[in-house]
Formats: sequence, structure tokens, C-alpha cells
Amino acid sequence: MVHTGSCIASLIGQGGSRKYHLTWRWLRYFKNDRDRRDLITCGAAAGVAAAFRAPVGGVLFALEEAASWWRSALLWRTFFTTAVVAIVLRGFIQLCSTGTCGLFGQGGLIMYDISAANVVYSTPDILAVILLGVIGGILGSLYNYLVDKVLRTYSIINERGAAVKILLVIMISLLTSICSYGLPWLATCIPCPADASTSCPNTDVSGNYKSFQCPPGHYNDLASLFLNTNDDAIRNLLSTNTVKEFHISSLFIFFVAVYCLGIITYGIAIPSGLFIPVILAGSCYGRLVGRLFEPISKLDVGLFSLLGAASFLGGTMRMTVSLCVILLELTNDLLMLPLVMLVLLISKTMGDMFNKGVYDQIVKLKGLPYMEAHPEPYMKHLIARDVVTGPLITFSGVEKVGNILHSLKNTGHNGFPVIDEPPFSDAPELCGLVLRSKLLVLLKGKAFSKDRVLAGNKVLRKISELDFAKAGSGKGLKLEDLDIQEEEWDMYVDLHPIANTSPYTVVETMSLAKAAVLFRELGLRHMCVVPKSQEVGL
Repeated sequence: MVHTGSCIASLIGQGGSRKYHLTWRWLRYFKNDRDRRDLITCGAAAGVAAAFRAPVGGVLFALEEAASWWRSALLWRTFFTTAVVAIVLRGFIQLCSTGTCGLFGQGGLIMYDISAANVVYSTPDILAVILLGVIGGILGSLYNYLVDKVLRTYSIINERGAAVKILLVIMISLLTSICSYGLPWLATCIPCPADASTSCPNTDVSGNYKSFQCPPGHYNDLASLFLNTNDDAIRNLLSTNTVKEFHISSLFIFFVAVYCLGIITYGIAIPSGLFIPVILAGSCYGRLVGRLFEPISKLDVGLFSLLGAASFLGGTMRMTVSLCVILLELTNDLLMLPLVMLVLLISKTMGDMFNKGVYDQIVKLKGLPYMEAHPEPYMKHLIARDVVTGPLITFSGVEKVGNILHSLKNTGHNGFPVIDEPPFSDAPELCGLVLRSKLLVLLKGKAFSKDRVLAGNKVLRKISELDFAKAGSGKGLKLEDLDIQEEEWDMYVDLHPIANTSPYTVVETMSLAKAAVLFRELGLRHMCVVPKSQEVGL
């Protein structure tokens, strides 16, 4: 859902789809980098709010994980988005409450309500929670390590073509089916509890107490976990006042199976998700620890299951605030807030000692140019001048068409400094920054002149301002689309109307760590490094 929400937002930010006739004139107002980033951030928050019915958690997820830089305007935009999601979702749940929508209309905005449990804990419970956090962080870091290795293997396999991708999916599906239908045979039948709130054994499509070849009046606890949807399996594990519902051996078998299947399933050619499998494995691991601490603990095993999910999520995702709020919105139990906060902090700290979060590892594996929130330690010993690209390619304020075409053809730069020189200025000085995309639009419009003179606003009379808006992915002009005649190479074009005359600049002696922080927090794509000169003010 996070991916889906981000994709829809990206589609809107690119102006819709001309291929499928989904374009509207009002979408042109989003054709800039900042608004596109804001839309995708709102889309990710909407996905979390819809998937987990956690509107506030969606906002915090976007703040903690999705957005690389944050500001107050983006906060209320994501909050408004998730509020709309909550209202629309509530409306559909109410509409489908009659049963016409299948399983969609079941339940409300609280997916796993455990508020009925009595939250009482003592010193042994605190020690058990600390142990949960430590083991959860270790298991989470191991999970991330194995996912990274599996994804690297899958990337090599997937390069062999579509047939190999399909074959890999079939093999993983067969393995999952074998585990789901084979492992329940290892479990022994358990007599149905006399005070069960639902029918036992259960013959419905979903729910608890699956019979699975057991005699009347008995159920198979492993089948109740494997032969269910992930949501129902998590709900069964989080159930309170059901201490003896699952055997310790069954919980261990299910945890190992889900842990391993989650590792090998992520990365194949079908959407398999990462969040729900981690919650499922963590809930099982937490309930298992709760059963082991049952003689000395006052906490319900269902609450241990919640804490196990929190510890495993913290150990893999390395998020704290957003996960805490999402779990509390999912379970409707604010009394668990101190324990959830404690276990998340411990598991994240333990996981950070071994490797990075799973999302960070995936971004690195895909080779995406993502800047970390904090500069690397070595940056403190360098200055901005040490890392500038060279040789520097600049354009004059009024430049020859041939020079621009030559630079565009022989470099992959996306931005070029514009330098004013005499007679347009007393001495060479930085005039601004011009983007490759705008240069291509300007050259296609052929607003040329034979003399090296300032054209001013005459350029914008020939070319509409909307033509300079950021195009969608794969929709912008390319160098091959230009039709420049040989006699036009010696003509001039004025770059002042399309240049950003107030680019962000730093002096060459600035610490690289400071420059990196500025670059990330301001959401920049280019930063000009200028010579150290005499100060003009303070």
C-alpha cells in the first residue's frame, strides 16, 4: 500500500498519463521538484494510513522514513491526506458492513483490539521486555543481513529473463504451500476450551480453532496459524486471556517457518510485502517468550505478542516514533505505550550495532543516490573545494548555440553555472544556474539572435512558461529531438530569462559536513561552490 500510494502520487505529479487519457490541466501546478516530493510523501503516508488504519502513524512514517527533508507545510498536507483516507475508509467499511464486500467490511478502524487485557507489570516483566528488545534487535539485524544476501542472489537470477522470474515465483509458491499444509501435521490436536468466545472447531474461511483432521471438539493450533490470512493469524497471536491456546513447540515451528519464508519471499517478481511478515514473525516470537515467562510474569501472553512485534519491527525497520504510534493505533491500548517505547528503543539500538535498517540496505542495493541524514565522519576533515567536479563547464549569459550543444552532448550534467562577463558586467561574476531541461526547451524554441545582445522577455514571448515545467519520467525533451541547422550553431541565445538567478552557494573553504547538511535539509539538487572573497555584510 505504501508503494501503491507513492505511485499514484507520482503519476499525479507528472501530470497524469497521456497514454490512458488521464490528464487534467490543474495537474500542471505540481510540475516542479518540491511539489512532486511532497505528493509522493503524502502518497506514502496515505498508504500506511489505509493499510494499517493508522492516520497519525502514517504522518509519522512519512516524517521518519519517507521524507528526506521536512517543513511545517508538508506536515499539515500529510495530516490532511491521512485524515481524508480515514474518512473514506470508514465510509467504505460502513457501506460493506452488511457483508456484500466479503472480508473487507469486517471490523472497524482498530484491527487488533487488545484493550480488554489487564495491563499490569512488575520488575520481572520489565526484565522480560528488555530481553525481548535485545533478542528482537539481534534477530532483526540477522533478518536484514539475510534479506540483503537473498536480494543480491535474486538480482543475478532475474537478469536471465522473464521465464526464470516466473519459475522462481512458482518454486517459492510451492515451498510456501508445502510448509502451510505440511507442517500442521506435526502438531497434536488440542481440546477446545470450554469458555471459547467463537465456535470450536471453526469451519469458516477465516478465524481461529481450525480442526484440520482433528476429531470433533478438538483443534490444530498450527493450522490456525498457517491456514489463515496474515491478518487473522496476527489477530490470533494477539488474542488475550488465551494462555494455553498455542503449544510452545507450535509457536517455535511457526516462527522459524515465517522467519525463513519472509526472507526468501521478499524480492521475487510478485508483491509479497515486508511489514506484515515481520509483524507476524515478531508476534509469534513475542508470544513464545510470553509462554516461557508465564510462571513469573503478570503480563498477558497477547501483550507479549504485541511487544514481540514491536521489537522485531524495531530491529528490522529501525523506526521508533512512527512504529510506536502505528502499533498503538492498531491495538487500541494506550497503557502499553511505556513498554512499546522501551522495547523499540532497545531493539533499534541493538540492531544499529550490527547493520543498517532494511529500507536503507534496499536503497543501497538498488544503487539509488540517497543522502544519509547525518554526514559521514570523514567529511569533517574535508572542505567543499575537495569534492567539486571538474573541469568546470559554464555558460556566458549570452552564449553561442554551438557551445551549448557541444556541452550537452559531451557531458551528463543536469545543471550549468551561468557567468556574466564584460560587456554585460564589470567583471566575471556568477549570474545564476540553468538546468539541462530548460536549455533543451530554449533550443527547441529557437529564440536565437545573430548578435550577442540581451533578449530579455522576448524569449518568453516565443516559448510558453508552461513548456519549462518539469516533465514526467521519460516525457521530457532529449538532445535527439532538437533540429538545429548548421548555420544556427554560430547564433546566440540569452540564458538570463531561464536561469535561476539566486542559486544556493557556499564558499570553497566551507566544511564538507556542513555543506552536506545544507544540501540535504534544503532539498537541493545543485550547489555552487564559489571562491572565498571579501565579506560584504553580516
